[in-house]
Amino acid sequence: MDSTLPAVAEELLKEIKKAFQETSHGTDMFSFRLKFIFGPSAVPALDLVDQRSVTRVVSPSGRTAYQVLGSSGKLYTCYSSCHFCTCPAFGFTVLQKSESLLCKHILAVYLSQAMGACQELTVSEEQLTGILLAEEEDEG
Repeated sequence: MDSTLPAVAEELLKEIKKAFQETSHGTDMFSFRLKFIFGPSAVPALDLVDQRSVTRVVSPSGRTAYQVLGSSGKLYTCYSSCHFCTCPAFGFTVLQKSESLLCKHILAVYLSQAMGACQELTVSEEQLTGILLAEEEDEG
């Protein structure tokens, strides 16, 4: 059953995106399914989206990363292409314990993409490299 969960999650995000493109309605009609698939990450992720906490950082070469201002005030870097976040919860509940599919930050990225709610920030290649390296320095 675990092998089908990512496909179910992808389908739900596609439905949310389609609904927003057609009607610009909120996620109320999807909240039960979001909670069922993503568990306790769903509501905090929706709060982050409502607070416009997700920023898509783009360099001139087209490289992208996402930064999410967490509820604690800390900025986390997320990579949607590989489903990864730099927050401790991702490392513990997703990678180490396999208790959750995603943390609230990466889920907020996916929901922001689906709802067209990402802020945009264009940076130089050097600035993007600095953002990415700053995360490594914080871990070391």
